Amino acid sequence: MPMTPPDYTWHFTPGSAFAFEDGTTGTLAPVAIGDVTLPTGRIVACDPFVLLGSGDAEPFAVTVDPGRYRAEAAIATLLRPGTPQGATPHTRVAAARLVIRDTPVVSWEMAVDEGQDPAVLGEDEFYGYGVDAGTGCFYDAAADGSFPGTEEEEGAVWAAMEAVGDGPDVFLAEGEDGHTLAGFTSGWGDGCYPTWIGRDAEGRVACFVTDFLIVPTPKGPAA
Repeated sequence: MPMTPPDYTWHFTPGSAFAFEDGTTGTLAPVAIGDVTLPTGRIVACDPFVLLGSGDAEPFAVTVDPGRYRAEAAIATLLRPGTPQGATPHTRVAAARLVIRDTPVVSWEMAVDEGQDPAVLGEDEFYGYGVDAGTGCFYDAAADGSFPGTEEEEGAVWAAMEAVGDGPDVFLAEGEDGHTLAGFTSGWGDGCYPTWIGRDAEGRVACFVTDFLIVPTPKGPAA
């Protein structure tokens, strides 16, 4: 069977805690990123420093109504046993969420591009996007060309990322024609990460969540 998702609502519940085998503990807290404009409702999740502006980033097959939707990140604060909490805690982005509606999620499904079939995946496999620059994002497919200079390490996305400073590693970039992009560092760094669609009791899309595979043990009931 493909990867079984946990209930990601737990990731965005303040104070949710987990532990690694070496005794390191983690505590989760949601952090707001900002509103993402979706003029077409076709959502792209990718490493912006690899695919943004290339024309090669495929939107998910499931679309939503056009609008503005809030993005947020689940920040994990990590503490090794016997190590005092420093002035600057060790944090990682455990997951990122694009909230479509504020209704409880009752089921999760893998977010896929057109032509991808989860039924062909093997044990614990998933479709996801590759990260090669330690960063992920959400944006509308129509915004792909609205952030010039990204590939040359300049422009709105780079400026937004560099302005983060000592805060959580999340940012909102404002591009041309009113487009916005929610960006965030990707867990431990480079890799491949799945995105999941949460649906409410009426079957409506409630959110898209990218899991950066920080939390070692699934929490909550499997969908």
